[in-house]
Amino acid sequence: MSEKLGVMVCGHGSRDERAVVEFQSVAEGLRERIPHMDTEWGFLEFATPIIRDGLDALLEKGVDRVLAVPGMLFAAGHAKNDIPSVLNRYQATHEGIRIDYGRELGIDLKLIRAAGARIEEAVQRASPGVSRHETLLVVVGRGASDPDANSNVSKVMRMLWEGLGFGWGEVCYSGVTFPLVEPGLEQVAKLGYKRIIVFPYFLFTGILVQRIYDHTDRVAARHPEIEFIKAGYLNDHPLVLDSFADRVQEILDGVNNMNCQLCKYREQFLGFEDQVGEIQESHHHHVEGIGTGVPEKSDGEHHHHAPAHGNDHDHAHSHGEGEDSDHDHGHHHHPYPHADHPLGPKSMKD
Repeated sequence: MSEKLGVMVCGHGSRDERAVVEFQSVAEGLRERIPHMDTEWGFLEFATPIIRDGLDALLEKGVDRVLAVPGMLFAAGHAKNDIPSVLNRYQATHEGIRIDYGRELGIDLKLIRAAGARIEEAVQRASPGVSRHETLLVVVGRGASDPDANSNVSKVMRMLWEGLGFGWGEVCYSGVTFPLVEPGLEQVAKLGYKRIIVFPYFLFTGILVQRIYDHTDRVAARHPEIEFIKAGYLNDHPLVLDSFADRVQEILDGVNNMNCQLCKYREQFLGFEDQVGEIQESHHHHVEGIGTGVPEKSDGEHHHHAPAHGNDHDHAHSHGEGEDSDHDHGHHHHPYPHADHPLGPKSMKD
């Protein structure tokens, strides 16, 4: 008898109803991309349905293998710890169902292209007469207690900065880590650029995105000589939906490993050494469903599980051998697209 597949999109949840609606819109967009599978969604906290409700709905439809994907950009505590804990608990208490957990969206070229499109839309709204070399890009991440997730925002910023050719690029965060948005923008305002584009690298709206825009307005009011442009977040850009569909397919292809090379629960990460081997359990049981929907009652139990994201981790990574040579031996390279950048390659010849 063949197994019946279903897809479960696992979100964090928000007290902002617009964020919940946007998440559901993305989940519905994913459903349209994979119509041959039943697709449900749920949240860890602050909104309904909770993840368990979505799993129940799949079970009622006869699904016996669930392909679960975290509806998150980066793998910090929620994706590495809380969601796997909920999924493991459900699987342990429901005989006959198999749940395979995919990886977060991560650093993906489709998402970089979607982010670039949002930034280009912001550029089109800006006043004329300011060049890209006179423009500074600030990419704002959510911010986490996981340095691995935070460092990914810097990589995204670099790819956008270099790809779009702005004069400078910086990163700040909406919470938990540093630099926060307002002090971060105050620092970059000192660099002398005529325009600053603030881009929240977020999937959905919510309190944090609005806070980013509010802090941008505050700094802009103190620096009327600089044009501040607020770019839109990713939301339901078609390439975002394509990336979610890719994560589902990765599970089926057997390449769905969560990236744990720099996971603070597994490695001696600088400043987080005491968290290696910590028991991983969700701390969201008491707030499941609280927020925009009808609160769910907690079962009052505490569950301890083995590190759930380690189930599919063999860390078999393939790396290309990079060439780092100064000489060309007669072969030709494509020209660097931003060779004329004032702080770039041409400056070395001056």
